[in-house]
Amino acid sequence: MEEALHQVLVQRGGVRLAIPGGSALAALHGTRARLGAAWRRVRLTWVDERCVPFASPESNRGSAYRAGILDAAQPPEAELPLHLDGESGAQAVARVEAALVARFENALDVVLLGLGEDGHVASLFPGAPAPAGARVAYLGASPKPPPRRVTLTRSILETVRASVVVATGEAKRDALERLLAGDPTLPAHGLPGLVLVTDLALGGSP
Repeated sequence: MEEALHQVLVQRGGVRLAIPGGSALAALHGTRARLGAAWRRVRLTWVDERCVPFASPESNRGSAYRAGILDAAQPPEAELPLHLDGESGAQAVARVEAALVARFENALDVVLLGLGEDGHVASLFPGAPAPAGARVAYLGASPKPPPRRVTLTRSILETVRASVVVATGEAKRDALERLLAGDPTLPAHGLPGLVLVTDLALGGSP
């Protein structure tokens, strides 16, 4: 991921980055420190967020700040939360859609994704209907709790130059092997510039 960020920073002078919650976010910690002052040229958003208060341990954004992975004293150029305290799902989607156009030119450069045991990325789940058209969607009944979520969709994930997918631990082996084999039912299948980060010994390449 660090190499992809550096390439975009050199080419564009800034980078539009989307990040996850969970264990995959640990990949950002050292990268942010090594970017140094260049971190101030990152426009940051999230690939998905649970519709819970920032103070909740289930908040992706809140957990990142409490763990020190993000630091309010060293903010990026811009940060776009997918859900704010007190917002309805519809309000969050409308706000984020408008901000993606105004502040992100309706595109991303690099996305960091965690791969779930079932093969989901962001809050895009295998077998679930794909949101059509919109670049951000509200889920009122996610297959994985908590049920209320806001997620980026394939429409905007397909605008990136690099898609970094993190899958660690034996429980992710099946999903990772399916992704390597080109399983079209997986939401990460065919994403641009796919790079896999894993601690598993696997054959083949994406």
